[in-house]
Amino acid sequence: MSTEGQFPRLSAVASRVEIVPATGSTNADLVAAAAADPGALPHLAVLLTHDQTGGRGRLDRTWVAGPGRALAVSVLVRVSAIPVAARGWIPLAAGAAMTHAVAAQLPQHSVRMKWPNDVLVDGNKICGILAEVVPGDADAVVIGSGVNTTMPADELPVPTATSFAVLGAVADEDALIADYVDGLDRALAALAGGASDAVRSSVQTVCATIGREVRVSLPDGSTVSGRAERLDDDGRLVVASDVGERALSAGDVVHVR
Repeated sequence: MSTEGQFPRLSAVASRVEIVPATGSTNADLVAAAAADPGALPHLAVLLTHDQTGGRGRLDRTWVAGPGRALAVSVLVRVSAIPVAARGWIPLAAGAAMTHAVAAQLPQHSVRMKWPNDVLVDGNKICGILAEVVPGDADAVVIGSGVNTTMPADELPVPTATSFAVLGAVADEDALIADYVDGLDRALAALAGGASDAVRSSVQTVCATIGREVRVSLPDGSTVSGRAERLDDDGRLVVASDVGERALSAGDVVHVR
């Protein structure tokens, strides 16, 4: 589908842009396409829709929005040039890139990132991100994001969510996703060039989790509570509690208010 008239800025940044009227999951679709023909999809291939019916979040939670209420975007990135030891920063770099993109559109609000990559506006979630390695091609990663755009307050999934509409704003979707993809690409280039410290600094600058009391739900069903002290060299969240420090590579964080 031609996108020049709908997303001209994004089309200038991405290698390929496909818009579908509806789908179950842009991530699932892009992962399946990349796995079916390894190497065929180029770096920064983008798939997006305004009607996603079966999106997934962390810990296999479902993510659903009414038609036209949110923008679901998945980007395929090729990471063969990034050292394996630095790849843990990829999801965090995506979160930081989206945080900057959202902040550019909402200058009167506080836009921060909750580890590992949820985007918060005034403390409420406006965007979630999920990164998945393509089966059979460890050097290809699909990064999906869901941005609440026109969703009204009575359709928000939880009281801690928000949207551009709730904030009284209209998202410039073309600029938003173009800025996000461009920022993501620059961060990946930095990781490939050995500048993981620069990416770490960028992530820490926007991360609202560091220094907060948190409760983290882990993939095995257990929970860790304590103070989020820092990010380690691999991008893991270091949480200090009465039993010592623990570095977490995955989990769903709640900022304890």
